[in-house]
Amino acid sequence: MRLTERLLNLTLVGSEWVLWLLIGLSILSVAVMVERAIHLSGKRIDLESLGKEIVARLGEGDTGAARKLLAGFNGPDVQVALVGIDESPRGSAAAGSAMASAKARLRIDLERYLGILGTLGNNAPFIGLFGTVLGIIRAFADLARHEGGGAAVVMTGISEALVATAVGLMVAIPAVVAFNHFQGRIRRTMARVDATAHLVLTGLAQRPGPSSKDA
Repeated sequence: MRLTERLLNLTLVGSEWVLWLLIGLSILSVAVMVERAIHLSGKRIDLESLGKEIVARLGEGDTGAARKLLAGFNGPDVQVALVGIDESPRGSAAAGSAMASAKARLRIDLERYLGILGTLGNNAPFIGLFGTVLGIIRAFADLARHEGGGAAVVMTGISEALVATAVGLMVAIPAVVAFNHFQGRIRRTMARVDATAHLVLTGLAQRPGPSSKDA
């Protein structure tokens, strides 16, 4: 049997398995969206109302009071600020390095699984198109076996095959929207983290000495 005939036999399975694959990928996409939405939630610091007070407490060397101001907040900016405060007894340079390391780890954590959404957004339409091509090949094969069926046989097969392209787009479009949305949230989150880290460093730079009053 020639290679072309062998490949043709493989393609005659149709596009149904591609549809099941796309359904599975859509479930994966929704799961990632929900997980990232939950992970990116959290109560952020109100920089307008608390920023000056945090700087003042750190400037006085009262890290315990600064920690109390952050109590009740659990956003990524708080996590990084607490890392800097914990390292403050070792000096501003150590606190800055610790927060820089925490920010790098934070970005990796925030961007986790987003590659799945990006990949689905870029490739789900091609998977759907692949299913459509398989369906069209099968439709013409059915026409060859049932010549009396005429164009109705082909049109029915093609219409069913086009469903794969539609499903591929249905998977890709929400994935792209969610990917862009989460990327925007991450950029805003990292901007807040940077602002909070600068607040901590500003307060530490104003300390009268290396000691701190932990409460």
